[in-house]
Amino acid sequence: MTEVTLDVASPGRSGDRLTPLLFALAIFTSAALVFVVQPMVTKLVLPMLGGSPSVWNTAMVFFQAALLGGYAYAHLLQRIGSIRTQVMVHLGLLLLAALFLPLKISGLLGDPDPSAPIAWLLATLALSVGAPFAVLSATAPLLQAWFARVRANEADGKNPYVLYAASNLGSFLALLAYPVLIEPLTSLGEQRMGWSGGYALFMMMIAVLALVVWRRRTDTSSEPAALVVSPPIAWREKGILVLLAAAPSSLMLGVTAHLSTDVASAPFLWVLPLALYLLTFVIAFQTRPWIPLWLTLIIQGAVGAVTVSLTAFRTGEWATIFALHLVAFFFTALMCHQRLAERRPAPDRLTEFYLLMSLGGVVGGAFNALIAPVLFNMVWEYPLVLILVGLARPWNTRRIELRDALLVLGAVFICLAPPVFFEVLRANEGLRAAIGTAEASTITTLILLPGVICAFLVRDRALLFTAILAMIALSAHHVARGYDWDLSERSFFGVMRVAGADDPRLGGQVNILMHGTTLHGAQARDDAFACLPTLYYAPATPIGQAAQRINLRDGGSVVGVVGQGSGAMAAYKRFDDQLTFFEIDPMVDRLSRDPAWFTYISGCADGPVRTVLGDARLTLAREAPGSYDLLVIDAFSSDAVPTHLLTIEAIEGYLKLLKPDGVVVLHLSNRNLDITLPAAAAAQALGKPHLHQIYFEDDTLPDMAEASTEALIIANSEAGMAEFRADRRWRQLKETDVRPWTDDYVNLFGSLWRNIAGRG
Repeated sequence: MTEVTLDVASPGRSGDRLTPLLFALAIFTSAALVFVVQPMVTKLVLPMLGGSPSVWNTAMVFFQAALLGGYAYAHLLQRIGSIRTQVMVHLGLLLLAALFLPLKISGLLGDPDPSAPIAWLLATLALSVGAPFAVLSATAPLLQAWFARVRANEADGKNPYVLYAASNLGSFLALLAYPVLIEPLTSLGEQRMGWSGGYALFMMMIAVLALVVWRRRTDTSSEPAALVVSPPIAWREKGILVLLAAAPSSLMLGVTAHLSTDVASAPFLWVLPLALYLLTFVIAFQTRPWIPLWLTLIIQGAVGAVTVSLTAFRTGEWATIFALHLVAFFFTALMCHQRLAERRPAPDRLTEFYLLMSLGGVVGGAFNALIAPVLFNMVWEYPLVLILVGLARPWNTRRIELRDALLVLGAVFICLAPPVFFEVLRANEGLRAAIGTAEASTITTLILLPGVICAFLVRDRALLFTAILAMIALSAHHVARGYDWDLSERSFFGVMRVAGADDPRLGGQVNILMHGTTLHGAQARDDAFACLPTLYYAPATPIGQAAQRINLRDGGSVVGVVGQGSGAMAAYKRFDDQLTFFEIDPMVDRLSRDPAWFTYISGCADGPVRTVLGDARLTLAREAPGSYDLLVIDAFSSDAVPTHLLTIEAIEGYLKLLKPDGVVVLHLSNRNLDITLPAAAAAQALGKPHLHQIYFEDDTLPDMAEASTEALIIANSEAGMAEFRADRRWRQLKETDVRPWTDDYVNLFGSLWRNIAGRG
């Protein structure tokens, strides 16, 4: 190459603005591609695992591990002295990884086993997207290393870490764009092809960047010189860097699981924590951060302590609690990342630094997604890490003063007060009955508030601050454990709890099955009421109406129910009937069949009840066509809506399983999404008769007797619909112009917006 004089900046000049811009643009583009592909690929795999939020957490572990692989590759590539050779190697690997395009989910491993889905999910993601993702994710550290060498004689070359802000800005914008713009406006097929096109464009961008940089480098006589070698990073320092990176990664998944399980059933819950996580990187690695570390430490000390005192309770104003947890997460993650940025090594150690950061991300994510579900029966990892991250605060090594000792001693007595108060209540049944869950949590929170203040006042002593937070958490959880539930168990698909409530009008004790704040069934324990279906399955609700209507037909009926819950539908089963539950979570099947908690299946159903485990789309496809009188699809009331069960293809599959006069009932009650119009649009597109009903619970009945229910009933012909048309409670919906969901297109953001607008 002989033409090397085009716009060449002289050594020491800073007039070349094109080169930094090209580096920033390439890093921004790669980061955008990396974070668009994550929700896209996860969405592609969701239909095989029932739409569980744990799919996202496990997928995040895979992406973090693939990121670690990419960073390791970038670090090893620096052993090649020539940047030209590094560029050729990187382009070659980008081309090889392109063989996996267009993106698709590999079917080599078959269908997942519901009892052990994690290994299947990780292996399937590796086969489907591992190569292009890992190579693409290496871009940020690799290009920063090249930038440091190419711009070694310029001021901006001394701090290539600034480009990391561009990387995370691209990630942040891409992440927010996916649910708001990309998903509503394009199909999955278009997304896959568009991403593949973006990948090809990025390869060309790298080639052009290499050419332009080679022509515009500050030293045109030879290969850019290697950077001055700095002292190795000590092992202790490496451990600190890994832990500082692990804590925000763990908290990101932990706060998502905690909010979806214990606070509110909110869609897109993973977007906000991940977006905030990326934003903290942008701020922390700025030359002049928008939020300085000293201010971060003050705010984190306050909101962190308050949040720890509230993690045990699920009562209160959910929007306020939701916002508080996100603020605490943001400033805690920002604190860790700013401490990381403080400790960043010289540019020659840049790729090693990012490798250690990536390792920390994997450690934090693996702890939450792989280890915690085995160790804990609840989302204990979130408050645990929220407490331990206090050790990342300043360690004041001066001698403990009397003031600090008194604050810790005061915190001890304050934190002992709620458990003592609770034990007094336990010994006095009348007083305990008079004070409900909300009152107990409010009283506990007020008692612990002075302890929170004590923690804030010792915020500059990491050990004392952390110790007080631990005492606050233990105190609050002791009270919450006694009030909120009798049993808590955890699986890949979430945390299920059985709570007890006292309802004299239902004979006293009522057991309630809960997933987070969503009720999945309730049963009175008194023999006189035990076989009465309750909540959404009560006789007066649309589901109860359909079950009774089908039972009036001649002969035994064949009924299938997607979503087992407490097994309340089994109360309608007669001896000649056949009832099959289609349930993805083996834990739910076990709890609903355990007479210690629920007896609908074991004591109320007349004859055996079958349960088929696995995702309903996969398991229903194996059932005999034309064999069902009634199919109830009851999987949409929780926080993670399995959208693949509401597509045109899914509904068409249900209808194929019906007898000529059979019907499908879609239970569409959901607090956050309008899913009725997409379902009606699907029935409309298929040309099938359908009716709609919203049932409002009778306030004069016992609390757990009924629940307001929205449902859509669909049949293959008017023969199946005739009985329901005669019932004035079922009404014909107006034709909708909402686009129906398909296996290739889902618009959750539109459903959220319609729900918000409807409330307004």
